[in-house]
Parts: sequence; structure tokens; C-alpha cells
Amino acid sequence: MSLMRDEIRQQPAALERTLTEEWPTALKLRTHFARNPVRFIVLVARGTSDNAAQFGRYLLEITTGIPTGLAAPSVYTLYGSQLNLKDAAVIAISQSGESTDTNLVLEKAKEAGAFTIGITNEPASTLARLASHTLLVRAGKEQSVAATKTYTGQLLCMYLIAYALAGRIELHNLQQVPAWCDSALGLEAEIRRCAERYCFMQHAVCVGRGLNYANSFEFALKLMETCYVVAERFSSADLLHGPIAMLEASFPTFLLCPSGVTWKPMCELIEKLQTIKAETLIITDAGNTHAINMKDRVQSRLVIAQKLAASDADIADLYTPIPYIVPAQLFAASLAEVKRLDPDRPRTLKKVTQTM
Repeated sequence: MSLMRDEIRQQPAALERTLTEEWPTALKLRTHFARNPVRFIVLVARGTSDNAAQFGRYLLEITTGIPTGLAAPSVYTLYGSQLNLKDAAVIAISQSGESTDTNLVLEKAKEAGAFTIGITNEPASTLARLASHTLLVRAGKEQSVAATKTYTGQLLCMYLIAYALAGRIELHNLQQVPAWCDSALGLEAEIRRCAERYCFMQHAVCVGRGLNYANSFEFALKLMETCYVVAERFSSADLLHGPIAMLEASFPTFLLCPSGVTWKPMCELIEKLQTIKAETLIITDAGNTHAINMKDRVQSRLVIAQKLAASDADIADLYTPIPYIVPAQLFAASLAEVKRLDPDRPRTLKKVTQTM
């Protein structure tokens, strides 16, 4: 068994630890922001952490209404520009806490007057030292090069920051997320069998929308780095604005399909993919009965057994992103095994990547 697969299985416990141990930090940050509101938020990260930042952008804007953007580190590292970050919160995300350009942006942000927060798995890291406040991903040491448990931990920390900014996040709903991840892990045997169908896959498209848009990037990244598949990632809207022209019969397409406002455009995309006769796999949950019943329109369905919607949430897919990435991670790990590749040690990659 690969380290990657083992670390995927560790996620429910890691998420529960992170929520329990970092909730007091979220409460402190909530008190701070009540007294010191921010006008806008900037997120900075690379690699898998950048996908977590992409999720954070959607989550923070949807739940708090505060404009949120993604930093371009090259603005600092290559062009040497200075930004006015007064009344801003800058949030840096890094698994190792040693990403050179991410840390430089954080350092410059502090000098420019921003309130800084770090999200990392390493309490003794440079990032943890630089940030004014740090949320720790309590995942334990991640040994596989392919990040899994640290990614979902970073997403959970983004929920905590949304709560701190008075966003529409409830603790009792977050407390259900580890169990939902455990339910997603129940698909492991089915995913192993499903991956065999894609043994010779060399290219693919991953599609998500809204809160699961970042997961389409993360799914594609896992296919690229562990299975050496050329994987493109799109929202359903962007795919229809031109790139769908490259799809043809049997072209592998992977769709993240929760219920809620994103389901209608995803459903419309499925109809188009059916006319093309693309090879379509959807990830959904028991709450999306329409998707579950699409037996004649998709080739494969991975259905998380639980309904992933909090009873009091006005955003139906608000808590789906963490459990939804678990089947995607398992699929990448399984496909790597089918292809006789080692997902723990992808060629030309190492665990900590430093760029400028």
C-alpha cells in the first residue's frame, strides 16, 4: 500500500484534530476582526496550497462578502513592486511553511501594513514564525510527495478563517465533516475497480463549479503528478467557452456534482458530453438524487453514501468540498497503482519545492 493511500485514510482523524485544536484560534481571530475589520483579503500559495487558496477565495467571498484575491508572487519576487495593503488581511498557505516566494510575499505584506495569517502543517516553519497568527493543520508528518491530508486540512482552516470573519459558518456543521470524509472513504474498493477502466488514459478534463472549482484543479494536479496524465481543469462555464471543442468520443471527463446552485450548469454539461459520447465519471453524494439517477448518461458514478448538506445551511454545497476531494484522491492513487507507478515518489518531484 502506498503512503499516499495511507495518508488519504488518515484524513477524518486529522480533520477532527485540526478542528478541535484550532477552534480557539478562530475564536481569537473573530474577536480581533470584530474590532479591526478588513477591507479586502489576499491569499498567497503555490501548488496544492494554491488550490486551497482558490477554494478560500470562493468561500470567503460567498460567506463574508469581503473581496478576496489571489496574490501573484512574481509581482514581488521578479518585478520588485510594492503594494498598498493597508486594511488588508494577507493569508499565506504552505504545507511545509518553507515556500520561498510565499514567505517573501508574507514578509512584504507585513511591511506594507497588512494583518497576516499563516496556514501550515509545520509549527516550527519560517511561515509560522513570520505570520502574526498561525492556524496549524494537525495532520502529522506527510511523507508522500502528493499532498492529501494537508490539502483537506488547509480547506478546513479556511472555514475557520471564514468563521473568524463573521462568515456564515457553524461549528456543529464543521463537526460533521470528518464523518462525511469517512463516508467518502467507503468508496475505496469501488474506486479501485473503476480505475482499471482508465488504465491507458493519457489525457483528461476535470470540471467543478463554485466551491468545488478548486477541487477540479486539485483532482487534475493529482492525476498529473502521480499518474503522468495530461489533465486540464475547468469550470463548466469556461469549458463551454471554447475548450469543449477538444473533447471527442471516449475522452475522459471527471465532474464534481453536488446539489445546489451549481448542479443545473453541471447537468447541462453532462447533456452536452452525452452528445459527444465522452467518457464521463461523476462524483456526487446521496443528496443529489438527480445525479444518482443519471445511469444512462454517464459511464461511471461515485456516490458518497451520506447526504452532505447541513440542515440549517442556506448554501447547499457549502460543506461538500472536503469530502468531495477524497474520492478524487483515491482515484489518483488507484490509477497510479494500476499503471504500476509510485505515487509517493513522482519523477522529478520532491516534497518541498522552493521557487522565486
